[in-house]
Amino acid sequence: MDDSLKQLMHDLGNAINDSLSESDRIAEAIGEIRRNGFDVFLVLEATIGFNRREDSENSSSDGDQQPALVSAGKVKFTAQDERFLKALKITATAE
Repeated sequence: MDDSLKQLMHDLGNAINDSLSESDRIAEAIGEIRRNGFDVFLVLEATIGFNRREDSENSSSDGDQQPALVSAGKVKFTAQDERFLKALKITATAE
């Protein structure tokens, strides 16, 4: 992966983090959880696919190209994390 793509991915990660941090809905939900006597730990994992576009004369018309997937890494859930996700009706699956 070239350095410019790495920088763009880093910028995208920062933009996502900034929007989550600035979200009034998320802040309200976290505040409500804290007011109910709980600590909040929020860990998100994103998988982002990239597929280099080709010139129209070089691209195949069969459409079988697969995007390159880039994972931010593995996440380890504690029992508390799993209970929290279950309460939010979020299913976390192991690969």
